[in-house]
Parts: sequence; C-alpha cells; structure tokens
Amino acid sequence: MQKASTLVIGASENPERYSNKAVRLLADYQHHVLALGIKSGKIGDVEILKELSADVSIDTVTLYVNPSLQEQYQSLILGLKPRRVIFNPGTENINFERLLSENGIEPIEACTLVMLRTRQY
Repeated sequence: MQKASTLVIGASENPERYSNKAVRLLADYQHHVLALGIKSGKIGDVEILKELSADVSIDTVTLYVNPSLQEQYQSLILGLKPRRVIFNPGTENINFERLLSENGIEPIEACTLVMLRTRQY
C-alpha cells in the first residue's frame, strides 16, 4: 500500500460525531481511510477497527479523542511514522505535539473537515 492513507482515531458510528463526518468526507474525496475506535462498526463502507496492524502505511492521523485519552495511542502513532497528525478542535495537546515534532512528525492544529472542503488537506 502506498503511504497515502488517513487514520481517523476516535471513530464512531454516530452520524452526529465529527469523527464520523470526517470518515465520510475523506471517503467522498477519494482518500483511503482507516477508522479506529473503541467499538467495532461501520461508517458507510469503512470498518471501524478496534486494533490496527502495525504494518499499515499511514500518511496522516487525524485525532478525535481528547488529550486525556491520547496517551494510549501515542506509541501506535509514533510507530506508524505518519507525515502529520491533525489535532482537531478540542484535541489540542502541546505535550504530544512536542513529542511528535521531536520525532519528525508534523503536528497540525486544524479541522479536518475544513481542510478537506477548502482543499488544504
């Protein structure tokens, strides 16, 4: 697989959740998207995974979990070595952002939905 996938962390089947909207919009924009959540399920054609294989190639991680829950994903994200991690509103975490920068991963405080709609993604 090419390094062009997006991983949505905090994915939910609830259509009112921004993580759900992000998965749908990423798929609408023809991005290869993987969804990781605490419960299995589906968002459109995308399976919500409870675990992720370490051999996947991820370009972008977009976070939809608050800072207190991010620590459980830090090792996974660092191991995936994505190009960037998007901290959506409410997920900003200066300590994790610093750790990412120290490991050559670009932290971005932005909204995935806005980035997609304005062609900044």
